[in-house]
Order: sequence, then structure tokens, then C-alpha cells
Amino acid sequence: MRIGIIIGSTRPGRRGEAVAQWVHKLATQRGDASYEIVDLADHDLPHLDEAVPAAMGPENYVGDHTRRWAETISRYDGYVFVTPEYNHSYPGVLKNAIDYLYAEWRDKSAGFVGYGIHGGIRAVEHLRLVMAELHVAGVRDQITLNYFTEFGPNGEVLPAEHQEPVLHRMLDQVVAWSGALATLRQE
Repeated sequence: MRIGIIIGSTRPGRRGEAVAQWVHKLATQRGDASYEIVDLADHDLPHLDEAVPAAMGPENYVGDHTRRWAETISRYDGYVFVTPEYNHSYPGVLKNAIDYLYAEWRDKSAGFVGYGIHGGIRAVEHLRLVMAELHVAGVRDQITLNYFTEFGPNGEVLPAEHQEPVLHRMLDQVVAWSGALATLRQE
């Protein structure tokens, strides 16, 4: 089982990389799946430039960047989205990356780690709606990290004591749902 931890921001000075590293460190200690970080900053995705909607099938992808992105996303059984909250939602770069693909997301599971002034709650809620449209099973438990109380002065993540058990419950759910949906992915 492979789970991709997607850093949903490319903004200079972002805290997503530190958050993803925290998630990755705890996840890899579990031994129940292979966890890898997928950083949107490593994928040169211009504003959506495919003429045919992704729902029409991967055979219609034209851009090399689209094919590379599809190859990256398709190799995972589930995801953990690490997203900041920008203006009551998640970043446009994450929406753009999601919209490039359709079949590659389908019948997988997703967990969510939000961060921001209010813990990224609204960003995650918006992201859940989009994942539902893509037939991705969003799991219940989620992490919400507050800028004022769970980050140090240099951007280091200092999660409250309750966050680690919540992260493990979320990962339990992502792994379980990813396994349960494997049959659908094979059809």
C-alpha cells in the first residue's frame, strides 16, 4: 500500500513542507504502508492547459507535464493532503493540480491536515467537496494546526499533545479505506 502525502502549497515561506515532514516522520514509523511526500513545487504544472476535461480519460492528455503528474498520482492507493487555508479555502495551485486528473484519483481514500489561523478547517471542508466529486473517500478524522499555538517562530511545527493520536487514527482510516477500495480500482 502506497500513500502520498501531498504538500498543497508552493508559496515562498510556506509551512506545508514542515507539516508534511512531521506527518511523514510519524507515518513511516507505523509500518502499515509506504508513505511518500509529493511536493507540488516539484511539478511544473501551468494553469490548466488541457483542452479535453480529465473526466474524458487519460488517453486525451496532451501535455508531458500532465502525463508525468498522472503517473505520479496514479501510483498511490491513498493520500494525505497537507493544505493551508488561504481566504477561507485551499490554495489555487492545489485546485489546479487536482483538476488536471480524474481517473488517477478515483476510488482511493484521503486524509486531511489543515493549518492556518483557524487550523485550516474551511480549506479542508472545501477540499472534501472536491474529493467527493472525484470518488475519493475522505476519512473522518483530520488534523487542524493553529498558526498561533502550534508553530514556532521559525515555522517549525509544534503540534499540541492531542494531535499525534488524531494523526494515527486518520492514517488508520486512510489505510483501511485504501485497502477496501482496491477491488474497485482493479475493475
